[in-house]
Amino acid sequence: MNINVRILTKSVAQQYAFKRIVTFSTKPTQQAAAAAVPQQQEVTGSTVRRPIVPAHYRFVYPEFLPDPKVEWRNTIREKLERLDMLDRRRQIELPEFYVGSILAVTSSDPHAAGKTSRFVGICIHRERCGLRARFILRNVIDHQGIEVVYELYDPTIQKVEVLRLEKRLDDSLFYLRDALPEYSTFDENMEVESLEEGAPVPVNDIKVVLRPRPWLERWERQNLLGVANIEQYIKDKHRKSSEKAQKPWEKYDLMKQYRATIPEEEQKEIFAEVHTELHTLELQRKRNKRKRTFVKPKHLA
Repeated sequence: MNINVRILTKSVAQQYAFKRIVTFSTKPTQQAAAAAVPQQQEVTGSTVRRPIVPAHYRFVYPEFLPDPKVEWRNTIREKLERLDMLDRRRQIELPEFYVGSILAVTSSDPHAAGKTSRFVGICIHRERCGLRARFILRNVIDHQGIEVVYELYDPTIQKVEVLRLEKRLDDSLFYLRDALPEYSTFDENMEVESLEEGAPVPVNDIKVVLRPRPWLERWERQNLLGVANIEQYIKDKHRKSSEKAQKPWEKYDLMKQYRATIPEEEQKEIFAEVHTELHTLELQRKRNKRKRTFVKPKHLA
């Protein structure tokens, strides 16, 4: 009985001492809490309110979202990669672009004249995440289709220019490999086509024309929206095989969708972590763009 009384008395004394510490050190505690919270968070009373992350971030910065496969996830590695990605974005401007946008990439090349090479092409695919994110540019030069795969955060990339910012009807444009060459031909000296600030990204609803079979893939099975003449080269046997390959029930498979995407709550948490830095870089990019477009008036003699 005495032991229990002593323990209870000690616990009460500890609670009383803790209350005294909280009462007499309110300001230092709040300062320490504010220092522990990242800069992009706002402290209101005793609650921490995260910033409102713009909804378009998951489309502009898809590489910041990790791979949805559970067996490939590692939270520590993902956080370190995001820090490296932000450091790289401080060194070079990586603008907003989508599949279907026309880009010009300047990279260092020890075998080229001037030690740099510049390639202009249409983005036909974006894939992977984190520091492994990459995109593919395609162009037809001297009647020869050329594709270059670029790692988005490759340190050899010196400059990325968006010559025409737009989207296409499909998420991947690999079918341009079987399309007529004019749909993949772009001038190497193409000038930048600027959009008004705040304007929505235009969607190019062009439908390309494919060459006759054989094709690199069975495009009739992929429900493509940007191709005009697939039916022209499909026979009955192709239609029957494509119907057998269809899986219409997958759009109702919630678990498959869950395994193939990152939950919205986790997306908000990831982008809230990097929101302040990305917002600062966006403002800096807009200021630099205004400086480039401003033409200093000449003094008349």
